Amino acid sequence: MSSFKLTFVRPGLHTTVQDRGRFGFQHLGVPINGVMDKQSASLANQLVGNDKNTPLFEITLIGPKITFKGEGQIALTGADLSPTINGEKAEMYQTLNMTDGDILEFGKPMEGCRTYLAVGGKWKVREWLGSASASASDPKTLTPQGLIKSKAVFSFEDSKQIKTIITAPKDRPKIESPLKVKVLPGPEFKSFSKETISYFFSYWFTISQDANRMGYRLEKVLPGFNPKKEVISSGIVPGTIQITNSGQPIVLMADCQTSGGYFRMANILSDDLDKVAQLKPGDLLGFELVE
Repeated sequence: MSSFKLTFVRPGLHTTVQDRGRFGFQHLGVPINGVMDKQSASLANQLVGNDKNTPLFEITLIGPKITFKGEGQIALTGADLSPTINGEKAEMYQTLNMTDGDILEFGKPMEGCRTYLAVGGKWKVREWLGSASASASDPKTLTPQGLIKSKAVFSFEDSKQIKTIITAPKDRPKIESPLKVKVLPGPEFKSFSKETISYFFSYWFTISQDANRMGYRLEKVLPGFNPKKEVISSGIVPGTIQITNSGQPIVLMADCQTSGGYFRMANILSDDLDKVAQLKPGDLLGFELVE
């Protein structure tokens, strides 16, 4: 059994520990949390020989600086944030062998929003309700290791080496912008006028600066939307598209609350929600209705 350790010299803009999330507690008001881009995260874990639900690091836009102690393996997938190892370009979507003293850093965001860093071996990290994913409501108490800070140290046991795996280009998730996603009608879909519905499906929306793991506000107010009734607070899930009383769409993401009182226009298909996770403020998003 070998030991492998990494230290965050700098944490980056928003680096967190995530796995597939915590399920079965939504009726208690506990969000699902978990990785935003499940496909990229699963590929990263596969490249180091981990189970797909093994925790990993989700890195947003500005990456951390990490030093390594011992020997182990890592993999990087998702957004291209210009990663380097010891100053040299680090390849993405393949198994990378790390040795004592290696330094992983990130540079300019080239494509996408979120990079996934998988580390081979068994994680020694605290869980809450069966998941190591950073809690959105109370991370300091519930998941103290989940939100990465400077000098954070993570240790991995049983970091056995596997043969290098490279994900073929055709099997790598495509990062698209502008991005058009497929949606199903939401529970209040028929409450919207034909004018509002037509506009929603013919317009390209810009992701606003108010975009995070809870949700993306879109920069446009739907014309003709005049809610004539109150909506009883009802269940919502990642991928739900709410329309505020002012007519502004909000795409709910992994850390969203479990109930809300806004009209629910539509729900994004789960495969397409992975693609939405790679959008950043200023990117364009459109919608296509499917039955």
